[in-house]
Amino acid sequence: MLSRVANSLYWMSRYIERAENIARILDVNLQLLLDYRSLNGAQMREHWLPIIQTTGDHDAFVTRYQNASAEAVAEFMVFAPDNPNSLVSSVCQARENARMVRDQIAVETWVELNRLYLFVQSPQARQMWHDSPTDFFNEIKASSLLLIGLNYATHIHNEGWWFSQAGKFIERADKTSRILDIRHHSLPARGLPQTVSQTDALGWTAIVRSCSAWDAYKSIYGGEVHPRHVAEFLLLNEDFPRSVRFCVDGLNDALRHISGVSEGRFSNDGEKLAGRLMAELQFSTIEEIFENGLHDYLDRTQLKLNAIGEALFNAYIFHAFPPEGDGEVRVQQEEQQQQAAPRPGGVGEFFGVHRKLPRSAAVSVAAPLTTPITVEFGALIWRSRLLRVGGTMSCHRAGHPRSVLFWQPWMRPFFGSPGPACFVNHRRDEI
Repeated sequence: MLSRVANSLYWMSRYIERAENIARILDVNLQLLLDYRSLNGAQMREHWLPIIQTTGDHDAFVTRYQNASAEAVAEFMVFAPDNPNSLVSSVCQARENARMVRDQIAVETWVELNRLYLFVQSPQARQMWHDSPTDFFNEIKASSLLLIGLNYATHIHNEGWWFSQAGKFIERADKTSRILDIRHHSLPARGLPQTVSQTDALGWTAIVRSCSAWDAYKSIYGGEVHPRHVAEFLLLNEDFPRSVRFCVDGLNDALRHISGVSEGRFSNDGEKLAGRLMAELQFSTIEEIFENGLHDYLDRTQLKLNAIGEALFNAYIFHAFPPEGDGEVRVQQEEQQQQAAPRPGGVGEFFGVHRKLPRSAAVSVAAPLTTPITVEFGALIWRSRLLRVGGTMSCHRAGHPRSVLFWQPWMRPFFGSPGPACFVNHRRDEI
């Protein structure tokens, strides 16, 4: 599978999950205002500001709005086009990633995602928001759940599908930890609270409802809402689909299906970090977490999830050039260049790098490459580096089963007419 396809499927699922979680957080906290008899300006700010802080957009918010009112927070997190984490921006990014891999997704998924995209961009969406925010958020959540179901029921469960699963679970685990972190200011820095006020109980109830976990929570703990029970359920429960432990288990399973490595082993840093976090969640107790501080634990968990995402990108999406100081690699390249002098019709090696998502793709061209060349075309920058000349690259010869003919008109000014040895190799492990 091409890395750009895997990357688009991964981020399509992440953005769909992100839009749904934003809708959940805002919907529950808007409804929670109905349970308060009165809120002054300071209390209103205390109610909404933690939600902005959990998304990491506090600085961007305070530069645009003076007060953290319900209207300002909703506008910023739902409709603001310049906020990359807003609901509308997430839907637009999900649709753009789906468009880039249209041939990899079912028509039902494409139609529904387009319908959601057109809805959030339409005047009807704002009108529904003003008339009934709950109906607006229910529309987003219903569409997201439909897309998740379509993804499961209509897509072949191949390598690409597991990339989309990895994106879904890593985003859901991150957002569940951030939702749980909203109420950390009502807890002591270390240990459990001695008492829970009615206001705090309402706040923790909102946390549970934000994850659509109220009925599942009551089936285990009854109607008592306590920070210890809420944190234990959303962090360590192995059966609830939105708990952090369940999501990390699913993420670990997806990564192992992609690589084919069995449980207990790892082939890259992503698998290693995911397995380590999964073991930590399996063998942790809620008492230990509160003893060390819930807020600090959630911060570390988010950093670990970010590290897994970065390792996944480095393992499957990004293929870096050898660093300038890598002496051994550079010596090997120099020796290869000296062994065969450039001559017309020789075979050189190209490396293409995507501007936004660095990704290398090897391209063989039937032309002498005596000096490095940089060619800019659309969203790609092709940078040449002479590796071997003289037709010694056997894996790129005509008729090789893992190579396909590759030629674009923009190459003509640099290499003339296409030759018989002009190919691109799509195999990740050979690039």
